[in-house]
Amino acid sequence: MNRRALMSGAAVGGAGLLAATAIRAQGAWPHGKPIRVIIPWPPGAANDTLGRLLAQRLGEKLGATAVPENRTGGAGLVGTNAVLQAAPDGYTLLASAFNTAVMPLVLKGATFDPQRDLEVMARTARAPLVMVMTGGRPQRTLAEVIAAAKAKPREWSFAISSLGSAGHLATIEFNRRTGADLDMVTYRGTQPALTDLMSGSAHLLIDPSFALLPATGDGRVRALGIAAAERSRLAPDLPTMGEAGLPGYEFQSWYGVWSPKGTPAEICQRVNALMVETMRDPAVVQRLTGQVLEPVTESIEETRGFIGAEIARATELLRSVNYQPE
Repeated sequence: MNRRALMSGAAVGGAGLLAATAIRAQGAWPHGKPIRVIIPWPPGAANDTLGRLLAQRLGEKLGATAVPENRTGGAGLVGTNAVLQAAPDGYTLLASAFNTAVMPLVLKGATFDPQRDLEVMARTARAPLVMVMTGGRPQRTLAEVIAAAKAKPREWSFAISSLGSAGHLATIEFNRRTGADLDMVTYRGTQPALTDLMSGSAHLLIDPSFALLPATGDGRVRALGIAAAERSRLAPDLPTMGEAGLPGYEFQSWYGVWSPKGTPAEICQRVNALMVETMRDPAVVQRLTGQVLEPVTESIEETRGFIGAEIARATELLRSVNYQPE
């Protein structure tokens, strides 16, 4: 091959390399294509708040067009399936909660494995659970409630905001730890459960702090303890459940971001870094604190370990009462 042919070949090779580089640059994430942030719950809830915050930060920090989309139905399954079926290219994200991790344990129609079929990107916030009781009964402390409930268990009942919720699991553990074996009555959400608690039709309820703490102001609902390792700055006078007599009793509702399996690791890491930065922003911390939510800053590896432990505990608790998915 003569020198001219070599030069020509080099030019062609160089042009090909430049073209490939240009294609890669044009395909860099995010580039032009809108990002869908699917929220599998109705507007107004904590999931919705955090999903919209994710979309907002993607736009502000990465220059992306990010659109929050409420895809409700099937106790979160409709929106989750939309993400499971999407291309793993970083343009469809799931902003959901604890429910995503335990959904296959609770719903017959949930045939996916959250650890195998989704990429976890970040855990964003948490809400420790709080135990409350109807205000019409004379007991004032957790120890007094446990003693009364064990003495006359049929005179006490637990309201459950939804099957498979963090509060449901916490109630199973309460019965197991105390030996009280109280009846559990399932409701369609926290508000109707709270309504019956206020009237005295139900007696005890364990649910996220953001849902219950605001209801304790007028005496119709009395807080007994927070299911956390330490007292919350959001309710510093409320003892932990450990301080109140159940050491190690810790449960929380929590929120996170996932994407379809196979989403490139560098995209997952960018979203994680973005949300860690977001959850350290003083303005965001103040906003979430006002909604009785605590920001979380974790690496992907830390979140994977946390979710694995949550699934293992939920599996054990649901099996202990022979719970069957519905």
